[in-house]
Order: sequence, then structure tokens, then C-alpha cells
Amino acid sequence: MTCFRPVRRQDRLLDAAATEQLLTDGEYGFLALCSPEGYGYGVPLSYVYCPARQCLYFHCAPEGHKLDAAEHNDRASFCVVGATRVRPYTTEYESAHLFGRIELVRDDTERREALVLLRDKYNPELAYMTDDPYIRGSFGRTAVLRLRIEHLSGKAKRHG
Repeated sequence: MTCFRPVRRQDRLLDAAATEQLLTDGEYGFLALCSPEGYGYGVPLSYVYCPARQCLYFHCAPEGHKLDAAEHNDRASFCVVGATRVRPYTTEYESAHLFGRIELVRDDTERREALVLLRDKYNPELAYMTDDPYIRGSFGRTAVLRLRIEHLSGKAKRHG
């Protein structure tokens, strides 16, 4: 028994490979948390998918609403929307949606690895750097969050 509902429109379900590809290639996603005050808190974020650890990484300031919400309730969801196209009376889309547990990464080695993964995704031209001066210089004032994936699904609506 799982607490995650099956995708209602099974005819639009993406297979695991296509869903992971969308998660890998997505430019940004929308992280949803529950704030300590009990309100939903959603924020668009850049991220990187780490298939080896079945998680996503985000970077942020070492204090703020995101960290407060994650500490208050570690359950989170994240959604990435890929290509969209508005058509008469409908919209074509592709999306990946996941649920999991979010936590602050405290291990400095993992934090550095996550920051390198983020850098390599968004600035692949800098991937050759083994000792990145920007990461080194901002490391002390940068927090990293890990969202461990518990459930992942993808959907797409494409015009025939």
C-alpha cells in the first residue's frame, strides 16, 4: 500500500526513462513545502538530479523561509514542466512530479559534490575546473538541500 495516488490519466503516463530524462534536462522546477505557520510554501528553483543517490539538490542561503519550512516538515513535492504548446482549447505539455523528504546536507564533501553537479549542469563550460574558485569562495555562505525521491511520475499530453 502506498500513500501516493496513481496518475489518473494512465494514457498520458511517461515511462521511467522519459520521466528521468525530463528531470535531468529540466531548467528549473517548483518546490512545494509546508511553512511552520501551516501555509503552503512554493518556490521555483534551479536544481540538479543525482540518479546515483536518487535525489535532487538545491542551493540556497544558510537561513530563510525554505530552510525553516524544510526543518518544520520534511515532506516535499517538486514539479518540473518541460515543453508546452498552447493549442485551441487545450495545452500540450510534459511534466515530472515527485514526492520525497527534504533535508539540509551537513556533510561538507556531499555539499561540495552537489555544488559541482549544479555548476556542471548550468555552466558546463566550467566543468573542467577541479578547484572552482567561486564554489570555494561562497562555500561558507551556501547551504545545500537534498530531496530524496520516494515517488516519481511523469505525464505528457501531445497532439496526435
